[in-house]
Amino acid sequence: MTNGSSLSGPPTSICHWSFVIGHLTEILATPRRIFTLALVVMEFAKLHALGNDFLVADVSGEEGHKRSLGALARRICHRHCGVGADGVLFFQPAIGDPAADFSTLIFNADGSKAEMSGNGVRCLAAFLYRGGKSPSRSLRIRTVAGVKLVTLLGEEGTTYTFESSLGLPITAPDHIPVRIPSKMDPILDYAVTTGSHTVPVTITSMGNPHCSTFWPSLDEAPIDTLGPLLENESLFPNRTNVEFIQVLDRHRIRVRFWERGVGRTLASGTGSGAAAVAAILNRRADSPVTVETEMGWLLVRWEPGSEVVLIGPAQFICAGTYVAPES
Repeated sequence: MTNGSSLSGPPTSICHWSFVIGHLTEILATPRRIFTLALVVMEFAKLHALGNDFLVADVSGEEGHKRSLGALARRICHRHCGVGADGVLFFQPAIGDPAADFSTLIFNADGSKAEMSGNGVRCLAAFLYRGGKSPSRSLRIRTVAGVKLVTLLGEEGTTYTFESSLGLPITAPDHIPVRIPSKMDPILDYAVTTGSHTVPVTITSMGNPHCSTFWPSLDEAPIDTLGPLLENESLFPNRTNVEFIQVLDRHRIRVRFWERGVGRTLASGTGSGAAAVAAILNRRADSPVTVETEMGWLLVRWEPGSEVVLIGPAQFICAGTYVAPES
């Protein structure tokens, strides 16, 4: 910055930059006053899984700032004032954890914490493979919902295809969690009245809560009105993700997604798993199930008593540095 030596009068500013654990401080001094501007500086990569886009960022060594990650996620995910994404995965090596290679905290676009994201974990795995951070084709990534195994099946250009474990589906009401008067387990065709709608739902958890609904045609599904109503229905103390499902045949379903803390998304990994499980539990489909999203397909394998396995792509988009005022 200029010191104003070519202009009349005193220097207009003196600029000093200092990095403190991912934060940047600019001190602007004039003869009359001093301004301190704290900036957030974060290197990130952006990837997507069938249009469900995520940012990933390494937060190694920044333990003192993790309380503010939700607010940072909300700002950086903003489609107009930030980078724009459905969510963020902040990760670091799982040092001292013999069961995992990396650990991640996942945040939705509204800044709320997500226990798990099937598509997000694949995006993180693609970033780690692309950057040479994993010597093996299999990665163990610890999420709030537990350790998930992600295995690279193939790559083409900037697209990576993975098989990943989503874990055992949860059907017990107390563990989803969902507040229902009965102790149904599993919860199938449970009538929920919200707004002007009464719909039968199947409720499960993939480490995060899911409410699945079936429709003869997705053209009939009021996704943008019923989605937020079900997401915020009082039955769900932690809110819920919502799936709108059309069964095409015994091995194919078409699904649209309303995600908790995000809204309508083009795809969802755990949502695809929950939709396939719901279709199988309701005897509408058999494993394996191809899930058709708005941007492509995911393959789900599940037999009762086993873990849900998801196969699908993740694609690298770009990388950059996010710089913005701290508050």
